[in-house]
Amino acid sequence: MTNLADTAKLSRTAFADGPRLLADIGATHARLALETAPGAFGSVRVLRCDDFEGIVPLLQFYLADHGGITLHHAALAVANPINGDQVRMTNRAWEFSTDAVRRELGLHTLLIVNDFTALAMALPGLKPADLMQVGAGTAGANAVVGVLGPGTGLGVSAVIPTVDGFVTLGSEGGHMNFAPADEREFAILQYAWKEWSHVSNERLISGPGMEIIYRALALRNGIKTAPRTSPGIIAGALEERDPLCLEVLDCFSGMLGGAAANLAVTLGAFGGIFIGGGIVPRMGEWFATSSFRARFEAKGRFSDYLASIPTYVITTPHPALYGVATILSEHLRGRSGANTLMERIAHLQHELTPAEQRVAKLVLEQPRLVLNEPIAEIARFADVSQPTVIRFCRSLGFLGLADFKLKFASSLTGAIPVRHSQVRTGDSTHDLSAKVIDNTVSAILKFRDQLDVRSIDRAIELVSKANRVEFYAMGNSRVVALDGQHKFFRFRIPTSAYGDSHLFTLAAGLLKAGDVVIAISNSGRLPELLEAVDAARAAGADVIAITGSGTPLAKRATVCLAVDHAEDSTTFLSMISRMLQLLLIDIVSVGLSLDGSGKELGEADHRRMMISHLDS
Repeated sequence: MTNLADTAKLSRTAFADGPRLLADIGATHARLALETAPGAFGSVRVLRCDDFEGIVPLLQFYLADHGGITLHHAALAVANPINGDQVRMTNRAWEFSTDAVRRELGLHTLLIVNDFTALAMALPGLKPADLMQVGAGTAGANAVVGVLGPGTGLGVSAVIPTVDGFVTLGSEGGHMNFAPADEREFAILQYAWKEWSHVSNERLISGPGMEIIYRALALRNGIKTAPRTSPGIIAGALEERDPLCLEVLDCFSGMLGGAAANLAVTLGAFGGIFIGGGIVPRMGEWFATSSFRARFEAKGRFSDYLASIPTYVITTPHPALYGVATILSEHLRGRSGANTLMERIAHLQHELTPAEQRVAKLVLEQPRLVLNEPIAEIARFADVSQPTVIRFCRSLGFLGLADFKLKFASSLTGAIPVRHSQVRTGDSTHDLSAKVIDNTVSAILKFRDQLDVRSIDRAIELVSKANRVEFYAMGNSRVVALDGQHKFFRFRIPTSAYGDSHLFTLAAGLLKAGDVVIAISNSGRLPELLEAVDAARAAGADVIAITGSGTPLAKRATVCLAVDHAEDSTTFLSMISRMLQLLLIDIVSVGLSLDGSGKELGEADHRRMMISHLDS
């Protein structure tokens, strides 16, 4: 294991594409930092969530002090289950779209992960100096590790070892039913039942839960006292030695011990149980003498089983930031933007250890040698050990040297290292084939990352309610219009396609409210098309533009489905732009089919539509 402070010193080489924004956002506090190099954090701040109306104002406030930097990538750990683009926080009235936040901040990459998934990802880097062990037990090698922590809620996760690393669990185990262990805890449960029909562990083993325990025990003990916050209860116990506060902490620690034991036996966590969150570290050394460990081992026939499992309190500050940094780094390693494996190695070379960099240099300078030689010779030529060669391969996401060689050979065979380069007159058939395929794949992946989901939702809504749909397009875009007419007509929506400027100008004048025009243009500047769109809007129809985001056509439309791919269309047909336009038509078509919004479309029709999309 590596100490987190030591980790920050491992590399001071700045990221080639600038610093990365990291955040651990709970219901009460948000912890933010800029990662300027692998493991090097700066500008760490802790902000109160109550001071902000949402996640975007919070991030903008933090970034206001860093106006001179350019950010491309960010990752946020959020105290919430993460499932899809839309995030609605459980313990705070914040809701946001991941893609909308990404666009608002002008980022290329924005990852949202569960906060305890991020904390679990940080565990393999912890060292004894970062921890306080509570009780006995010894961690088993290559064993499952559990983590839980009370804060505003109760986070739960786990780390599961694999052949060449580990995986973390995105869990909501804090919402398991609370199980009382004695009469006192049953009285607390009865008190909580007055407010909630379902009482989870999180309701009681958390900051707000500690306050409930305080009120419940005051009532049970016949003590009249003013309510206290959880920090006030901890201070009352440890500083004032208040008997009620001490009983609350003892009861709380026992409940946490029971929850930790349940997690340990559920996971078989012989690697240990780690306690994070904002509550327990405030208790300091007192927690080691609390009822936590006795309750952890109080498992009847399985007491010996649990006695062998160590338990630790994480004492190092902001550990989830290290985990979320690792998650972002792994994500970017898998999607570096390089068109070939050679480019990917060059792009990620600065993130490798010095020994691994020597292997990377050999691969870049003598790729055929690396393909043809055994591991012993590769290690000798790179002046490293054989395990370093294996670590190099795994750092790039491969299982080992054999897996790396297989993918590397495929990358070298016929791959032309280009980024969105156009086919030229002198290109051979071999080169032009590779360019067309590489450019198209790269453009589609970039297009996927920059999709405006809200605009697509709006387009699907307009088409689903349309009385009729008309496609207007000229030149190379006509094939896209005909494809759209063919697909949308099967939804039993009256559909027409016009490719002649005189015809669609006349047709636009016959439209009325409830009709939809889908105007398709690479340039978005054709005067005839703009005139027809103006006529359609004047007649009360809505216009969906498939074009560049800043074009005159986009500005005239009700909604724009942007295609911002740059191509030299003066010499060659706009091949990739046409592919992206067709993709947008398919996305809207599939959205209509899944939404079931087509006019009187029966189950059999939906089935045929989906089969049609799969066939195409």
